[in-house]
Amino acid sequence: MTLALEEEGVPDASGDRTVVGANLSLPLFRALSGVLAGHPYLKVVVDRAEHTWHLLDTRVHPFHVNYIATRVLGLTLAELDADLDAFNASVYMDPERRFLLGVLSLHTDEEPDGIERPFLVLETTEADTMHGALLEEFYLFVRGRVDGRLPLLLKPANHGQENELAAVSEVRVPRILSHELFGDRTRTCLNPGEAEGRLRYFRGTAEYERAAAELGWSDIVAMPTLPDDVPRIAGFINTVPTTPLSHTNVLASGWGIPNAIVRDLDELVERDGLDGAWVRYRVREDAITLERLSRKPALQRPAWHQQRIRIETPLLDDAPVLELHRLRLADRDSYGTKAAHLGELHHVLDSRSADLTAFYRRPRPPRPDLLGHLAARLGEPGATTERLRFAAAERVAETVRAPEGVALPFRLHHLFLTSSPALQQGIGKLKMALELEAFDVIDSLSLSLQSLVRGTPVPDEVARAITGSVADLLADGRRLVVRSSSNAEDLPGFSAAGIYDSVTTVRGAEQLMDAVRQVWASLLSPRSVRMRHQVGISLDDTYMGVIVQEYVPADLGGVLVTCNPTRRDDFRNVYLNCTSGSPERVVDGTVLPHQYLYNTVEGGGRTVDVGSSGEDLPAATRTSLARLSLVGRLLQSHFGAGDPDEALDIEWLMTAEGAFHLVQVRPYAR
Repeated sequence: MTLALEEEGVPDASGDRTVVGANLSLPLFRALSGVLAGHPYLKVVVDRAEHTWHLLDTRVHPFHVNYIATRVLGLTLAELDADLDAFNASVYMDPERRFLLGVLSLHTDEEPDGIERPFLVLETTEADTMHGALLEEFYLFVRGRVDGRLPLLLKPANHGQENELAAVSEVRVPRILSHELFGDRTRTCLNPGEAEGRLRYFRGTAEYERAAAELGWSDIVAMPTLPDDVPRIAGFINTVPTTPLSHTNVLASGWGIPNAIVRDLDELVERDGLDGAWVRYRVREDAITLERLSRKPALQRPAWHQQRIRIETPLLDDAPVLELHRLRLADRDSYGTKAAHLGELHHVLDSRSADLTAFYRRPRPPRPDLLGHLAARLGEPGATTERLRFAAAERVAETVRAPEGVALPFRLHHLFLTSSPALQQGIGKLKMALELEAFDVIDSLSLSLQSLVRGTPVPDEVARAITGSVADLLADGRRLVVRSSSNAEDLPGFSAAGIYDSVTTVRGAEQLMDAVRQVWASLLSPRSVRMRHQVGISLDDTYMGVIVQEYVPADLGGVLVTCNPTRRDDFRNVYLNCTSGSPERVVDGTVLPHQYLYNTVEGGGRTVDVGSSGEDLPAATRTSLARLSLVGRLLQSHFGAGDPDEALDIEWLMTAEGAFHLVQVRPYAR
């Protein structure tokens, strides 16, 4: 649980039970507290000048700063809003501040004897920059006024506070880290939403596979970890930890369906007889519920059953194989969005002329913009807008690199397909089956076509164009990566995350041709064919571009999305996952990654989960990741398709030398 910085708006104060100066007992805590993320919590304000504290009635005072401004300092809300950022800085960032703001939350811990014992946790907002002495003072002040029978722990709210506390004795200031407190929580929101449907609970992959063919749009599937090829249904439930950036959650986000981790599902199913029952499934950041319905609801087919995705006509004329740095966004109709975005990234880095400040120029009421915060993040206080544009472009170019490589156009895929009568005949049969919606044969036809694509010789003209484009790399025997770049992905309402293939272990011309055919064949997988058919994308209009890159060994790899996936209204934070090695390990669920939130407005970051490793990354690495996170936010301004609030999904890797390479920049469906 972490506070957000306070915004405008104070509710009616009638019935206010706020207490000033009293010692805190458990009954008083419960009388004043609200509930957040399943835990009772109470806002506190320490007034250092008056040497007292205020225990806020949560129902009346949801925001610290509004209470301080109006009830302590006598300001009006209009006066507060007129200078909100400066006021926030005075209470969250001034080392000589008068007020210390925080939250007390109540938790329980099960002792070896089986008895649950309550304890309190004290924390500040995520953007608070309290130094070590202030954190110690805050903790000791509260400790002296809380019932001594209740253990009290301090939870650092960000990496800066963790570093500051390193010099403070844990005996004097006992503490707990966020991932230690919440890493084992029973229920975790992955994608908020609500659905009514039939719960299908599978305790393993084999059990799921036996029933997969009969799953329908009204089913809510629960199992330890959902497979990437899960069909489009009403909701997902994972019973073991996963990340909001897994392929399945990207699908849930794009489809607008609820998804959560529910580790006590066995208990719920047994207690309420939920398996096979009709349920109402609600996922919120602070609450996840499964309610059994007394009868089957009057369900309406979801909107996506009528959804039709518009796809631009692919250009199949004489487009050459091009080096990635020669592509621009407008080339997506010949090479695919993924390749075009990488080409545009090269342009942004090389020209340094793109305006990367649009996200920060947007009004965030009551603020006219966030340019002052951007200036602080770039180390340019007081800079003009023009200077900030230059500094933003410089920061991006200094921090990240774009991959070198080539893009194979749709034209080569078209030449390959039309070179084989057998392929043409197989495609004709599949098109007929789709038109007739003969779903009993679509999968088998798709699998046969995939096998045929992988085994059909590539015409000499096409083979020469491919091998000639990377002749130097082939001659040196270097390892190559071959990635998909279809025109049927990264579309509004249709992300297609994870449904097309990439091959990362390619050496030599023979393996290169095999890898290209494998990527082409992935356009005909049963799953991809069905998904496109559901939204009206014709097989005739679908082509595959291919990206060929030199393999870059990575010490660390991951995914950055320039939003907070579980809080759609959070304009401050971006979400970053990473693990050792390739970024593919993050999205395919091979390991549970490190998970971080980085604040790109006020600055700072915090660890959400340390993943399978069991320990956090070094402070220097986390600082580098904060820099990468800001760069992702800046790129969002340029790649946001006209809306700087449209989030990006960025796959990246970090070399042993600490250099960041971006291997994919795509829209994040949410």
